[in-house]
Amino acid sequence: MPPIKSVFQYLAFNFSFVILYNKIILSSTRRKIFIAHKNFQRTVCLQIMYEKILVINLMHLGDLMLITPTLRTLRKNFPAAHIALLADKKLADLVQLNKHIDECILIDKKGVDDNLINFAKFIFKIRAKKFDLVINLHRNERASALAAFSGAKKIVGYSKPFFSIFFTKTMLNPSIARHIKHGLKTKYVPGSQHQVKSHFDVLREAVGITEFDDGGLEMWISDENKLAAEKIFNDSFPANTKVVAFNIGASWNTKRWLDDYFATCADELIRRGYGVAFLGGTMDEEIVTNCVDKMAEKNNSLLKIFTGKFSLALVAGFLDKCVLFLTTDSGPMNIGVARNIPIVTMFGASPVPGFYPYDAKDVLIQSPVPCHPCGQHTCPKSGAENLECMKKISVEVVMKYVNELLANYGQPAEKIPRVYGAYKCRVIDLTAT
Repeated sequence: MPPIKSVFQYLAFNFSFVILYNKIILSSTRRKIFIAHKNFQRTVCLQIMYEKILVINLMHLGDLMLITPTLRTLRKNFPAAHIALLADKKLADLVQLNKHIDECILIDKKGVDDNLINFAKFIFKIRAKKFDLVINLHRNERASALAAFSGAKKIVGYSKPFFSIFFTKTMLNPSIARHIKHGLKTKYVPGSQHQVKSHFDVLREAVGITEFDDGGLEMWISDENKLAAEKIFNDSFPANTKVVAFNIGASWNTKRWLDDYFATCADELIRRGYGVAFLGGTMDEEIVTNCVDKMAEKNNSLLKIFTGKFSLALVAGFLDKCVLFLTTDSGPMNIGVARNIPIVTMFGASPVPGFYPYDAKDVLIQSPVPCHPCGQHTCPKSGAENLECMKKISVEVVMKYVNELLANYGQPAEKIPRVYGAYKCRVIDLTAT
């Protein structure tokens, strides 16, 4: 049986005539009635106090963290409502203890639920919960189908074609980059605003919310995981050691800073008495090994490798004990933001407006090359120009801002006060230097 994603891509393509039917075949009278009904729904939505709300986001680690301000805002506006979140099972650590939701529904999208029969059963499970409002914040086929067939009275958010005909209101996501054709050429156009703000637009325009409670990115972990992370930290480093966490992996090759550069930064920090801890998932083990092999201080006791050894909750608890996070544009970066640790990150292929680290104390170093941002997963250039965007972000520049944040904060993240409302990070545009 084919995977669910393939099935719904097929449906979305082959049933696009339904949208054409709605736009062309319907008589003028029926279309006027339909539009009047939609306008009436938008008018009265401000007066509705929803009792059961479902938010859907089946995206990756970082994307899931970016919906947490939405959950907080929903709780502020609907304090008595039952608010549920539907997320990928493998990311449960990120959201299952979120204080703004009543229920975390998990789908095993790459496992048991990745076939048509089990997916249909999952849809019926959602329908049985009888949600009043469903908000889809993930524009792919699977999430769109779950929202479309949820049976909710009101369905809003992002949607793929075909499924959108079942939505009360669909919206574009202005944070997502787009490829726009101009004749024979295609131009890459980055998103225009941060993803948190785009999700707020859905609440404003489709739900009628006018009061927003933006507490930044949030993540809660259990006391058990806090204690486990604290023990690992204390067992790994001498007392009072200030530790800098490194995350060198990323979902795209073009998001990765050079291993040699990370190795040089780690050596310098260790020589100054800082501990260095490499984090990351099992998929990062090889690149971390290659990076460490290039270090002069690879046998120093202040260097610890935790890559592939931590759950997401342990990563969060461990970052609480660290003083700085040097990271690529990646999911762990957003865990760092949620845990309030000062961050230095490098953006090569990544577009800045939609996905910068959502905290004012963080520093984003933006590549100076003309092709930034390209949004490509693999650099099309060869030879010395391959990954030029990352090569042009030097160790000296990165360490300048690492040292600045260490001087300004220099204490474990858990001891740094949060500043409500201060979420625009500092962007260092190297083209201006």
